[in-house]
Amino acid sequence: MRKLGGTLFVLGVVLVSLFAASSPVSAEETLTVYSYDSIEPWMKEIIPIFEQKYNVKVRLVLFGDAGEVLSRLIMEKDNPQADVVVGIDNSYLQKAINAGILVPPYKPENAKYIPDWIIKDFDPEFYLTPYDYGAIAIVYKKNELPNPPKTFEELTKPEWKGKLIVENPLTSSTGMAFLLWTIAVYGDKWPYYWEALKKNDVIVVKGWSAGWEMWDKGQAPPLFVSYATDPAYDACNYNDTSIGAVFLNNTAYVQIEGAGIVKGTKHLELAKAFINFLISKEAQEKLPLNQWMYPVNSEVELPECFSYALDVSKAKVVSIPAEELAENTDKWLKEWRAIMVEGKSASEISPTTTSQEKSQTATSSEKSGGICGPALIVGLAIVPLLLRRRE
Repeated sequence: MRKLGGTLFVLGVVLVSLFAASSPVSAEETLTVYSYDSIEPWMKEIIPIFEQKYNVKVRLVLFGDAGEVLSRLIMEKDNPQADVVVGIDNSYLQKAINAGILVPPYKPENAKYIPDWIIKDFDPEFYLTPYDYGAIAIVYKKNELPNPPKTFEELTKPEWKGKLIVENPLTSSTGMAFLLWTIAVYGDKWPYYWEALKKNDVIVVKGWSAGWEMWDKGQAPPLFVSYATDPAYDACNYNDTSIGAVFLNNTAYVQIEGAGIVKGTKHLELAKAFINFLISKEAQEKLPLNQWMYPVNSEVELPECFSYALDVSKAKVVSIPAEELAENTDKWLKEWRAIMVEGKSASEISPTTTSQEKSQTATSSEKSGGICGPALIVGLAIVPLLLRRRE
């Protein structure tokens, strides 16, 4: 029996060797994905599904926020280390395209489930594929604040002095979104609005996490720049429906996030499969309760508690064209710093805005129900401000 066993073992080795020679087996592929820190809960749920489906290994590398992710990709441009990038939003989209770090456009099969307005507002060419969207809002506690401000102008009035927390756009994507919201609404008059906010003792914090901790524990003013889905978050996790949210002037600045394939990838087909997987129903169903954003796949049914979130579709969505963002973002940030940190006046930032133009803007806005009413313009004319996925 031992001899027979030895013979069978030798025969087995020969057969395995012959099979291996005729059918070479490739080593398990590894796909490297770059993204930001707060995406980790969603990735932890969906990556194992992808790995099992495609028999591959996904290496997830996380950075602080989308800006850091993009900076790393640009730094590694000549020697790319990533295959896929997840988390480039509309604020950084054009910069990423201009940097030449993405492969030529790839439109995944599952893109047919993405509403046209999202594709149109984000990237119709599909350098980046949108996978979620959401909007920032002013959040408050209903039991403490039954009548919150509903317009941008109200936030500059004495009754709201020192009662608003905003994130620094130099260090926070949430803060950047709020700055862009004001620019989308005010156009080139936005420095005057921020000057008024500063006079009204707006509180600026480094990032969303720091602001949320202060606000949530009642250690800070009652108004906080956060997300339209925050009421849903507390309803889902704590059965708490006391958080309210408001879109100022019934306008919504929508943040759309996308994923793309890094130029120079050695796993192109696998990278394409991952992009397609991100917007599949299977992956998108796990997004709302992890990202607290809206999935782009129109076939995904939202959790019941999302009924407490602000409905973006009922507000007027405002945006800034990607080309304009790419051209002006650095300038806007320098101007914001000049006003909020260096103490410069809005007239120094926008010297071409004459008193007559400001008066015309006020009259026009008043007639249209806009935010640049006479009270704000007068205040701007006579005074020189203080200085959460989501940093």
